Amino acid sequence: MNKFWVVLGLLAILTSCKSKKVATTTKRTRPTTERVIAKERETPKPVETKPVETKVYASDTEKYIDTYKDIAKTEMQLYNIPASITLAQGILESGSGNGRLSVEANNHFGIKCHEWTGARIYHDDDKDQECFRKYIDAKYSFRDHSLFLTERKRYADLFKQKPGDYKAWARGLKAAGYATDRKYPDKLISLIERYDLHKYDEEVLGTAYERIDYSKEDIQNNNTVHTVSKGDTLYSISKRYNTSVQNIQRLNGLNGTNISIGQELLISTN
Repeated sequence: MNKFWVVLGLLAILTSCKSKKVATTTKRTRPTTERVIAKERETPKPVETKPVETKVYASDTEKYIDTYKDIAKTEMQLYNIPASITLAQGILESGSGNGRLSVEANNHFGIKCHEWTGARIYHDDDKDQECFRKYIDAKYSFRDHSLFLTERKRYADLFKQKPGDYKAWARGLKAAGYATDRKYPDKLISLIERYDLHKYDEEVLGTAYERIDYSKEDIQNNNTVHTVSKGDTLYSISKRYNTSVQNIQRLNGLNGTNISIGQELLISTN
């Protein structure tokens, strides 16, 4: 009997423990497969670039004119020096921008040091290793050229010429002693007419521009053009046209009596 109660007690204890046991549930999770979503890389749209327009020039001289024409026109507006003359001088003096002075010193007009206190360069000219002005930018060379002409009394007569009269300016420069080359006026005039540089004078002067018909002017003034041939002298030419050597020199900006074959001289037949 006692065994019965012992067994019954043990069963009661076991049943009590089972009822108190906390049921645990295991949450079933879905096996996840890691998806790697490859984002399509956005390919940048090609930027439309316009091809850089590179100007093609027929010659270095045409490139020079296009590069400096606006500076020459500005100088004309400020100092009344024909843009055509400034450009022609620059072309002639700098070798269309290829000469050593223009390349290494931005000096386009061969202006020597004189009272200059700035940077300088030495170059063979009339004498060995002469001193020339050196500029940080070519535009300062153009400005110095304008000041050089306007601030020296010997060039004062140039500014009495008609606006746009490039021939008078070319001859006047030689007469005032700007260059020693007796063909200097002819070279300037040839450059101006070959490249139509006088059109820049017209652009600056606008409606005030007075177009000069040189052939008509010569006829009105009873002038003619004589081309120097072998054996000609100023004296022989003056006798031929019944004028004086002095008149020929004055009309053509000549200081001396040197002339060369092929040179064109304006002759007064009054």
